[in-house]
Amino acid sequence: MSVENQDLAGSTARPPAVPAVAPKPGPPGDRMTGRVLGALAVSHGINDSLQALLPAVYPLLKASYGLTFTQIGLLTFAFQMSGSLLQPIVGASTDRRPMPYSLALGMGVTLVGLLLLATARSFGAIVVAAAMVGTGSSIFHPEASRLARLASGGRHGFAQSLFQVGGNCGTALGPALAAWVVMPRGQGHLAWFAILALVGIGVLASVGGWYQRHLAEIRRSNPGPLVRPPNPYPPGHTALALSVLGVLIFSKFFYTTSLSSFYTFYVIERFGVSARHAQYLLAIYLAAFAVGTYAGGPIGDRWGRKLVIWISILGAAPFTLLLPHVGSLAGVVVLSVIIGLVLSSAFSAILVFAQELMPGRVGMVAGLFFGFAFGMAGIGSALLGALADRTGIEFVFRACGWLPLLGVVTALLPDVERRSARPSVRG
Repeated sequence: MSVENQDLAGSTARPPAVPAVAPKPGPPGDRMTGRVLGALAVSHGINDSLQALLPAVYPLLKASYGLTFTQIGLLTFAFQMSGSLLQPIVGASTDRRPMPYSLALGMGVTLVGLLLLATARSFGAIVVAAAMVGTGSSIFHPEASRLARLASGGRHGFAQSLFQVGGNCGTALGPALAAWVVMPRGQGHLAWFAILALVGIGVLASVGGWYQRHLAEIRRSNPGPLVRPPNPYPPGHTALALSVLGVLIFSKFFYTTSLSSFYTFYVIERFGVSARHAQYLLAIYLAAFAVGTYAGGPIGDRWGRKLVIWISILGAAPFTLLLPHVGSLAGVVVLSVIIGLVLSSAFSAILVFAQELMPGRVGMVAGLFFGFAFGMAGIGSALLGALADRTGIEFVFRACGWLPLLGVVTALLPDVERRSARPSVRG
């Protein structure tokens, strides 16, 4: 028995619970896998719309509890870090032993956090609620990303983009729902969104049933253990490439957290718009972000993910540098839409790129990169909130505008698609 099998099983006397590598999924047009991808995109949208309610009600919470920008940043830090630290652990664990119904469990934890947020009456309780919402996300994302790849039919970039665009659409919908339901009626009306969480639990339970049946088919058709495919690059080259991808994640998510957490405050402070109007403007930016996310995957499948990363990160820099210096609200909205369209396509490309670097470790890679992204967003929000208290929101936007220039490190990435073209349908 191979070392790989020993690692998966824990001893040489027992085979792993599931094969290290899944068999080739159905063809791209397979109707069932298409339904699974659609269900994952919808459930990702529900998951992320519920998460987006938290930053969307920041102006309400700030006014109700007299919070500082530092405390607003700490709220995001609690949410993002609870989602960050657990994801690599969840991903590595499900690489060894997939848990089909963990997706519904994650949505259940989010539901509890949402109800706590609706009833919280102190800053401490709000922080706990934010952390529970983040924990639900940490359970959901790694296994959902693995399922999207499994149902991709070999179109990994397309599947990840469809999965991501579902989440981005939910993120864009969250502020609009908050502006419509919560802002005019109060914090307690967050509880109405428990209905949406229950719908998500039902969808994910159905997906979990399909996944369980699929695992049973794997065991029947592959009774012997399958060895995980080798990495296409030496360990040193892989470590360098993963480090470069980490820098790109840092630049992208430090910048995007400045918009998702503080964009509403920026337009309120600089242009005097109402809090409710600011939520709609945030929703416009997030909708553009969702559109750009979808475009990145198919483009990466056809012309290469490295090209997508180049255009997405570095290509956003002229617009991020210009945004703080535009003197009209219309100009800021237009630039925010362009930034959302350009910058959003990177994450799907980065995630699939990393999975091609480490084939057979889909869950671990997804958990690591989702977790790192959440962590960077959380740390960024906390630091930027403290900076905003000291220097003002406008300075934060001017400083963050330089971050996409770090996209130049993309030049250090290998051309991994050339080596992974033949086994690209393997898990």
